[in-house]
Amino acid sequence: MLFTKLKAKAAHLIRGESSEEQAHKFLIDKGLKPVSRNFRCKQGELDLIMTDRQTLVIIEVRFRKTDKYGSAAESVTRAKQSRIIAATHIYLATHKTDSPVRFDVVAISGNGNIDWIQNAF
Repeated sequence: MLFTKLKAKAAHLIRGESSEEQAHKFLIDKGLKPVSRNFRCKQGELDLIMTDRQTLVIIEVRFRKTDKYGSAAESVTRAKQSRIIAATHIYLATHKTDSPVRFDVVAISGNGNIDWIQNAF
């Protein structure tokens, strides 16, 4: 018999996907329109790309089970912001737009609290 071994996804990856889905639904409920998800390039990844009226919104989704080592929002460091901005430049080079661009963070805590920070950086 031939058995193929399926590689199980790591728990943190499953939690990350779940958090992104939760943020996606939350933002749609707030009136944003989906454009793209998980845009990847050498510079990094853009979790969610949506529009808020005429503005293109780049959204970083962060989840933290506890605030013991800092909140989910605090985990978006300057280095992370730089990678998001660099990836956004690549995205915009291949997806031309005249729209203004905004960077938001959706921070989700272990108790289910969602903190939507518009113009985060």
